[in-house]
Amino acid sequence: MPLGLILLQQGSITHAQLQRALDLQQRAGAGRIGRWLIEQYGIQQDCVTRALGVQWGCPVLAVDGFDTCAMALAAPRLLVERLGMLPLRIAGGRILYLAFAGRPDASVAFAMERMSGLKVECGLVDGAAWQAARERLCASDFVEAVFDPVADSESLATKVAATLSRLRPVSSRLVRLHRFFWLRMWLETGAMGAGNGGIPTTREDVVDRIYWLAGDPAPTVNPL
Repeated sequence: MPLGLILLQQGSITHAQLQRALDLQQRAGAGRIGRWLIEQYGIQQDCVTRALGVQWGCPVLAVDGFDTCAMALAAPRLLVERLGMLPLRIAGGRILYLAFAGRPDASVAFAMERMSGLKVECGLVDGAAWQAARERLCASDFVEAVFDPVADSESLATKVAATLSRLRPVSSRLVRLHRFFWLRMWLETGAMGAGNGGIPTTREDVVDRIYWLAGDPAPTVNPL
């Protein structure tokens, strides 16, 4: 169902407001309807977020109890920034809650399940709260990561094999997140993070490698 109709059904806007916002959007040829409603009529961002949750069939998550130090160990900083995901918290040592400001990315969620060994539940966080939490997270200390271009899949396999042979980790996992290939290596048994799947509890004895095809633009990391 279109977002405007959901907001209308929830009583957050009127027919006239929706029609006016649609007209403005059509004239401008750009912009999401939710943004037009916020800017033109002062609709609250949390109302739009709740409506998006209904549209995409996912919950709206709170950032209460967000532990930036722990969640910075869940994924490399570059992937957090480039893929728009926010590891939010681990519940009961079994479920990793992954937040997005927009449409949840199912392929990212699947890759995080494979990497962490936890069940991943996706949800939305209100725009302002998501941005503030993300900035806090990106200011934290992440696992040491090295970024490396590869020419093709054969080169990727060669580099991964060479890295594993050189470092000899006790465990390793490789996942693909769109154009990125993320290899995580646990160098000691104690680094596996008991009770949190494969998410470590410290940065010690854990190493990340992120590969991307040389034909793609090289990833960039914003300074802290």
